[in-house]
Amino acid sequence: ALRIKGETADEIAGLASVMRSKATPVPVTGPVIDTCGTGGDGSFTFNISTAAAFVAAGAGLKVAKHGNRAMSSQCGSADVLEALGIKINLGAEAVAQCLETVGIGFMFAPTFHPAMKYAAVPRREIGIRTVFNILGPLTNPARAEYQVLGVPNEELGEKIASVLYRLGTKHSLVVHGIGGMDEISISGGSLVWDVTEYGVSPPYEICPEDFGFEKANMTEIKGGTPDENAEMLRRILNGERGAKRDIVVMNTAAALVAGNRAS
Repeated sequence: ALRIKGETADEIAGLASVMRSKATPVPVTGPVIDTCGTGGDGSFTFNISTAAAFVAAGAGLKVAKHGNRAMSSQCGSADVLEALGIKINLGAEAVAQCLETVGIGFMFAPTFHPAMKYAAVPRREIGIRTVFNILGPLTNPARAEYQVLGVPNEELGEKIASVLYRLGTKHSLVVHGIGGMDEISISGGSLVWDVTEYGVSPPYEICPEDFGFEKANMTEIKGGTPDENAEMLRRILNGERGAKRDIVVMNTAAALVAGNRAS
């Protein structure tokens, strides 16, 4: 019903605050960042923000990745990480240890938001974006105060930027690939809202050429099954060039800006 009516920033912020208070917290030292999208954009790309999380961690950011299995797509972050052989259901202390030792940790949403397990089956059955897609990126159990958060449309971008400000983010970038992507796009322009504890910037537009890349067709960044996406991530992280690598670089760059490692 909320989706049909349209969620307001006040409603989203209120729901996120309650979910944050009920989540199992992850003890962290120092600043952490999360890279994620709301999903539900229907573009069926590979796991771009998950790949960007690894690259951002390699660049020195401490990445507390919060995610789940696929709800309205073929492969969620938990699915691809599991296919890579990563144990996805670690508890809070183990995730904290990962963050301290290797600079990246994964928090499987059902483990840290036990009350939400009752919503999992209905979400999967509905098969479209619901308010829970929006709340997931806003309820990081490590209380990430730095984020890159992708949204599938401009209207939601405005709302989420406002919500992040209300929730007290230190520095976040809300991004939207024009044409419907909840990532910075390689196929055309993208809108960016820069959010700090002092306010929200008007959205500005960036394009692949700003990064020295050529535009690419959406078919070049399509995903597949968890095993197929895992192999794509391996190839990207091993240095394979192409549109998939380029879009990961673009979204990693956003993380470095949000994490105040670049400008």
